[in-house]
Parts: sequence; C-alpha cells; structure tokens
Amino acid sequence: MAGGVGSRFWPFSRTDRPKQFLDFFGTGRTLLQLTYDRIRHVVPAENILIVSNVIYKDLILEQLPEIKSEQILLEPNRRNTAPCIAYAVNRIKAMTDKANIIVAPSDHLILKENEFLDTLKVGLDFVEKNDCLLTLGIKPSRPETGYGYIQIDEGETNLRRVKTFTEKPNPELAQIFFETGEFFWNSGIFLWNLQTIDKAFDELLPEVSTKFKAGKEFFNTEKEQEFIDQMYPSCPNISIDYGIMEKASDVYVLCSDFGWTDLGTWGSLYEMSPKDEHENVSLKCKTAFYESEENIIVLPSEKLAVIQDLNGYIVAESDNVLLICKRENEQRIRQFVNDINVKFDGKYS
Repeated sequence: MAGGVGSRFWPFSRTDRPKQFLDFFGTGRTLLQLTYDRIRHVVPAENILIVSNVIYKDLILEQLPEIKSEQILLEPNRRNTAPCIAYAVNRIKAMTDKANIIVAPSDHLILKENEFLDTLKVGLDFVEKNDCLLTLGIKPSRPETGYGYIQIDEGETNLRRVKTFTEKPNPELAQIFFETGEFFWNSGIFLWNLQTIDKAFDELLPEVSTKFKAGKEFFNTEKEQEFIDQMYPSCPNISIDYGIMEKASDVYVLCSDFGWTDLGTWGSLYEMSPKDEHENVSLKCKTAFYESEENIIVLPSEKLAVIQDLNGYIVAESDNVLLICKRENEQRIRQFVNDINVKFDGKYS
C-alpha cells in the first residue's frame, strides 16, 4: 500500500512526493524501495502488487524499474485501506484461485530484517493451513499513544487469538497496556489466504465487496482501469481494521519483535533516530547546537543549522517551506497544512 499523502511529515512529505517516496536517512533507498527489497525475499517480484494513487504511477516506475506497469493498481482517489485491499484481492482472484497474501504498508521502518522475514514465513505457513485472518503484533517498548493496540488471548506460543483491538489510547491507558503485557502494537501488516479475506469482505463489508464484484470480468484486462475509475469514488472511506479486523471472529496475532517503527510522525522519526549527548537529532544536514536539547533538525544536505537555546522543537525545511514547531504540538501539523492550503490556494501542499 503506497497511496498515502503523509501530511503529518509536512513539509518534508508533500503531495507530489509523499513520505513513502523519500529517503529519510541518506541510505540511497526510499521507504517504498526498502519495503520492496524486504518483501522480495519471500515473494517473487512478479507477484508483488503496489496499490497507489494514480498521480504516483510514474514515481513508482522510476523508483522500482523492475516492476511492470500492470503490477501497479491505480486508485483515482483515496478511500482508506479497505477498498485498497479489496482492489488487490479482486485483481489476485482474476489471476489465480489460490494465494497466500501479505499486506504491507510502504512507510514502515524495520530494523531487524532477518527476524521480520522469519516472522513472515511463520505467518504464511499459518494462513496457508488455516482459514483465519492474521496480523503482526509488535511487543511494545514504551507506552506509546500514537499506535493502535491488540489485546492477546492466553496461550503458550507466539500465535494467539485476538481478544480486542483498541485505537490510539490516552497516556494513562497506554501505560496500563504497557504494564500488563497483554497488549501488542498493531503493525498494520496482515496475512491471509485469498479465500478467507474474500469471504470476510462478503460477510463484513458487503458494501465494498459488491462494488468490486460488479466488475469481475474486467479485472486483469485492459478494461480494469476504466471500471475502477468509475466505481472507486463511490466506495466508502473505511479502514480494514474498522471494517473487517475488529468485527471478524477468527482473528489471530503473531507476536513479534523485529525492530518495527511506523514512520507516521516526526515524533516516531525522532524516537528511532540516533541522538547526540543532548538528545538532539540531525538528519541529512550539518548542525551546531548550543544550550539546546531534544530537537530534531531536517534540512537540505548542503545546509548548516546553528541552533542556540532551543529545546524540544522540530525544525524542517524542504523546497520552499520552513517549519518550526514544538515536538509536543506535532499533531497540529495537519491543521497547519489545511490552513496554509486555504490561505495560499494549495501552493505549499
């Protein structure tokens, strides 16, 4: 899944090049490329499908030249993860009647790749043999309020039934979740077989399923895009978590720990980045700090930032925008973007 805008990373992430197409750490590979590199270890390149917005087709082909254009499923507009996944499921159904599927967002960072690949292999083996929905749960390292949580059932193995899903909790609840040991972060990475997820859409999201099945004969043909362009805008805007995972009865979690981070916010980037002795983070640029602590500075690589008496701030410059914002107020960045789009007619989005 590679169609998000990543507005919480503005101004680094912009509408014409959102975060999944960016190289955050100067490795020479973007988040999309890193995701593709990982998945290729367990899925043949020709079996990888990328669902994204139509405006990013050329960018995907540029960053992943080994992908064929027909492997990119183009959404005419954004309708959240349930229609996105339904699109991929219906394309796969037109290609084969049996498949095991990994659903992976393209904007995650995974530090322990070998452990991740081992986890995927265990998960694929499980969904091949069981008609269940499986999500990867991450052992929490802190009482994080920015992630959803999964409560696991009792058991002796890493594969457990899901008891409850909980959306982003307040700090007090996050602390309780962290201390009990019963809760894992919801990674948003899912595994299932084709028949199980297709049945789940039929039973739990018929308003999505029926729309796609109306074009059954068009998938994997030259008429597919025309059908999608006409039908897709009428799909409900709904997540796979809310639409299916929280309602399904046979859902399992594979409890994992592979150095996972959802790079959804400046705060998450700050948490996983290397820091100096005063807990400052500098990415890409050169910096000199004086009496400053707990800042994250992201500027063009040729720039030098001299920071004095600044504590707990985001300083980010990209192209024609400079953002200076307290880290604790980063949730307001979306509001800033909306206000600026209105004031300047979308020029800086």
